[in-house]
Amino acid sequence: MLEEQVFQEPTGGGSLSRDLWNSKKSNFYHGCSISTEEFPTAEVNTLANRYLLIATSGGLNQQRTGIIDAVVAAHILNAILVIPKLDQQSYWKDSSNFSEIFDVNWFISYLSKDVKIIKDLPRMGDKLITPHTTRVPRKCNAECYQTRIQPILNKKHAVQLTKFDYRLSNHLDMELQKLRCRVNYHALKFTDPIIEMGRKLVERIRKKSKHFLALHLRFESDMLAFSGCYYGGGEKERRELGKIRKRWKTLHARSPDKERKNGKCLLTPEEVGLMLRALGFGNDVHIYIASGEIYGGEETLAPLKDFFPNFYTKETLASKEELAPFSSFSSRMAALDFIVCDESDVFVSNNNGNMARMLAGRRRYFGHKPTIRPNAKKLYKLFMDRNNMTWGEFASHVQKHQIGFMGDPMEVNPGRGEFHENPSACICEDTNVKAREDVTIPHSPAMHFEEGIDSAADGTRRSFGKVIDGRIIEDEQDWFDTDYMENEVGGIQSSGGARIFIKGVQHMKK
Repeated sequence: MLEEQVFQEPTGGGSLSRDLWNSKKSNFYHGCSISTEEFPTAEVNTLANRYLLIATSGGLNQQRTGIIDAVVAAHILNAILVIPKLDQQSYWKDSSNFSEIFDVNWFISYLSKDVKIIKDLPRMGDKLITPHTTRVPRKCNAECYQTRIQPILNKKHAVQLTKFDYRLSNHLDMELQKLRCRVNYHALKFTDPIIEMGRKLVERIRKKSKHFLALHLRFESDMLAFSGCYYGGGEKERRELGKIRKRWKTLHARSPDKERKNGKCLLTPEEVGLMLRALGFGNDVHIYIASGEIYGGEETLAPLKDFFPNFYTKETLASKEELAPFSSFSSRMAALDFIVCDESDVFVSNNNGNMARMLAGRRRYFGHKPTIRPNAKKLYKLFMDRNNMTWGEFASHVQKHQIGFMGDPMEVNPGRGEFHENPSACICEDTNVKAREDVTIPHSPAMHFEEGIDSAADGTRRSFGKVIDGRIIEDEQDWFDTDYMENEVGGIQSSGGARIFIKGVQHMKK
């Protein structure tokens, strides 16, 4: 007689004792990045004939970090920023320039009070200025820029910094952190064609369902190969991923079992489905998948589609003709994915890479919409032992392990983690609202919080950036981040984007 199977996941959800579509206490917090009167304006801060140029690196979100930090670096150096050059030489060979992805005029105009920005390097007399090319270390702080770059800038008048990504420290004065937020969340806006296509994708999902979940699956072959993990595909998988893995000449061999135990492996599509079902998402939930070509194709995706048959991608929501202006440009396609993920009611990241971190920070800033990160280290044992427990036991453990990984306010200690993921210096608490906990403020999926004034006279708003000796206290850890490797080895897709439905946001005043 066959032993009765005790692990049988239900088709319905609703087991989680919380609102699946909203973050707890999100109405107590909002994004705030207005500068104080003490922050010097561009008119006062900028020196004549000092030009900073940067060459970004990697995929779109990796380049986005470079653009953000370039504005801050220009302010530190009292320099005029020339519109950044985007990476056109990486594996994806995207020929797009800045103005083909971002609204360049809005970028210049919005930041005009902070940093002077020009489109091209001017002539000095009859001659073109030839910039001096150099590179700064990763995580270089303000003093580092002033020591290493300022003397060169004073002598050469123009400096170009190459491979400019993660070249600015997380440890910055709070005013500079807020400048980062003004660039990231307000100044960097996609061009109208990208925004309009992104809006169409979101609207088409919302016509089918009031709420939807977006998943950055990140289950492409290059990503799996780089991880050094094993995903159950037998000798064929080991052979195929091993061949791809040889692209990284300096990549050390890893123990797949050890990597998984340490939470360094991606969840498989089936495991993602199990986690989401255990959290309470039923088979009636509509799900959007942001991803490149999935390793194993439809066979790999089949378990996830069984969990969530209402399953969408860019390609299923739009025709080839509609996507034609974007499909030959990886950054523009990545931008569309970012837009849909940004506007989703719940976002799930399967890897804490550039896109996931950017989205996590953005969703915190614009209202703490739920952002789920799998607690892979704790979930590993559950997935291994799931056939030795009932579904109820499994779901209970998943829910317990995911506490602190759901995107709620104050989930990450202020000042901890990578700044773009946790922009604590730009998150303010409204203590008056918090004092009236019995008053419920509705949370809308498309809600945008107007910028408040930090440390208001009545004490009702306070920022969470901890400043000690002028430095934000944050972890400066190196992440398991394959996107960072892209420009050196190729083959790792990166994505990025900006918020759509920008009415009421792009006209914010600083």
